[in-house]
Amino acid sequence: MLAVIPARLASTRLPRKMLRELAGQPLLGWVYRAAQASTALDGLLVATDSAEIADYCRAEGFAVEMTSPDLSSGTDRVHAVAQTIPAEIYINIQGDEPLLQAEQLDALVALFHNPAVQVGTLKTPCPAADVANPNAVKVVTDASGRALYFSRATIPFDRDGVGNATLQRWKHLGFYGYRPDALARFPTLPTSRLEAAERLEQLRFLEAGIPIHVAETAIDTIGVDTEDDLRRAEKILRQRIPLS
Repeated sequence: MLAVIPARLASTRLPRKMLRELAGQPLLGWVYRAAQASTALDGLLVATDSAEIADYCRAEGFAVEMTSPDLSSGTDRVHAVAQTIPAEIYINIQGDEPLLQAEQLDALVALFHNPAVQVGTLKTPCPAADVANPNAVKVVTDASGRALYFSRATIPFDRDGVGNATLQRWKHLGFYGYRPDALARFPTLPTSRLEAAERLEQLRFLEAGIPIHVAETAIDTIGVDTEDDLRRAEKILRQRIPLS
C-alpha cells in the first residue's frame, strides 16, 4: 500500500501553494505528516517536478521522487511513480489537503478489502457553505456506493425546494486509491469531454466505464485552492495545535 502525494509548485489559482506557510509550516508538511499517522500505509512519498519542493522534502526527511513536468494531473504523477515502485494498491493524496486525518485514509484503504474495487475515493456530508461553492466538488453515488457523477455544480439539483432535511448532498474529498491495472489504464485514455469541462480528472475513469467506489467519512477537509481557503485551513490548524 503505497501513498503518493503529487505536488506541483506552479499552481495557477494559488501560486506556490505547496510551500505556502500556514500555522508554522508549509502546506505540504501538514499533508505529509498527517499521512504518516496512518497505519494502513506501507510507504509514503512526494512526487514532484519541482527542485524546490524536492529540496524542502529532503531537508524535512520526506521521501521524494522527481517526475516529468509534462504530466498534467496528480493521477499521471502517481502512475509515473508506479513505473519504478511496485505496490498492490496506490493511494493518491492530493497535496493541498492540510486537514487530512489518518482515519480518512483508513476508510479509503478499507474499500480495497473488496477485490472488485479498482478505483476508490471518499465523500463526506456537504456543509451548507459548500453546496454552491465550485471549489468544493460534489459527488452522487448509486445504492451500492459507486460514483454516478462528480461536479463542481450543485448536484443533485433541488428542483422542488425540498431542502437538505430530505436531500443529502455529498462533498468529494481529494483522496484516491487505485489497483495497478486501473492506474495503468488512466494515461492511455484520452482526456474526456466531462473531465475537460469540469476540470476533474476522475471523470476520465467514469466516462471510460471504470467504476469508482466511494467510502463515507464524517471528517471534512478544506482543499486549498485560494487565499481564502488557505486562511480558513490555517484557522482550523491553529485551533487544533495552539501555538506558543
